Amino acid sequence: MATDAPALSIIALSGDYERVHYALAMASAASAIGRHVTLFFTQGALRALTHDAQGQPGWRSLPADPLAQAKRGEETDTRFKERGVGDFETLLSACVELRVRVIVCEMGLRAQGIDSAALRRDVPHEIAGIVTLLDATPPGAQIVTL
Repeated sequence: MATDAPALSIIALSGDYERVHYALAMASAASAIGRHVTLFFTQGALRALTHDAQGQPGWRSLPADPLAQAKRGEETDTRFKERGVGDFETLLSACVELRVRVIVCEMGLRAQGIDSAALRRDVPHEIAGIVTLLDATPPGAQIVTL
């Protein structure tokens, strides 16, 4: 376990399924080896933490990489599962279980026109801003933007 390893802050910025999926994979892996991890969701990536009127997770409709030959994240997620790759819900659950700190960007919510009531309740999060992210990222920590 990398208990003395630097903290890791991951900024999930892009609304592309594969980038948000990878942010979750990186966060859960880092947390599993004992690193303190903060996930900061903003702009297009915020849709991954929402649900639609029918209660379906917002990540399912995130656009997929055009090279993946899928139109939506749901299709890519299915293919990932078939190939033994951690699916979106499994990775998100791992982040919750491993107590990854999730910050939802207040400015991003306003910029994207997302009401905080649309956010998933099964993912503990705080609504805050860039100052909170920077405060959660101590000197010497790593910051990755996806």
